[in-house]
Amino acid sequence: MSRLDSMLRRLSAQRDGLNWAAAQIADQPGEVLDMGLGNGRTYDHLREILPDRRIRVMDRVLACHPSCTPPEEDFLLGEAEPMLQHLAAEGVQVILAHYDFGRGIKKDDVAEAARLSPLIAKIMAPGALLVSGQPLVGFEQISGPDTIAKDRYLFYRA
Repeated sequence: MSRLDSMLRRLSAQRDGLNWAAAQIADQPGEVLDMGLGNGRTYDHLREILPDRRIRVMDRVLACHPSCTPPEEDFLLGEAEPMLQHLAAEGVQVILAHYDFGRGIKKDDVAEAARLSPLIAKIMAPGALLVSGQPLVGFEQISGPDTIAKDRYLFYRA
């Protein structure tokens, strides 16, 4: 599979997974958290499919397209550990989280996801969903939509 085909498959899986998760949590209270703003495409999609939800975003840098810049009060700038600790101290309850941290080195990205998992767990509401490009630990892995190949994108329940 070419890198272009792989990227298209990943982006389709991400979109289908987020749409599926948004429908699953429609009647449940809680905030949404996008971990890894990047250029803002995912955040922009979350705003479209969850217009009435507060969506917080975190990243090491603010480097997104100007149309995808979150409001200042919803953007957490810096390393993930202190940002997650801040949310936990605030008592934030997340009903849907999207995990998209990574630098493209699989071994390092998997280790970071495992290290951050306990901090993520502290802010997740009971029964909340996590949609992730990396394996997370300490959550119940569940099946996502049938349109996504197994292990292309991962789905968890808190």
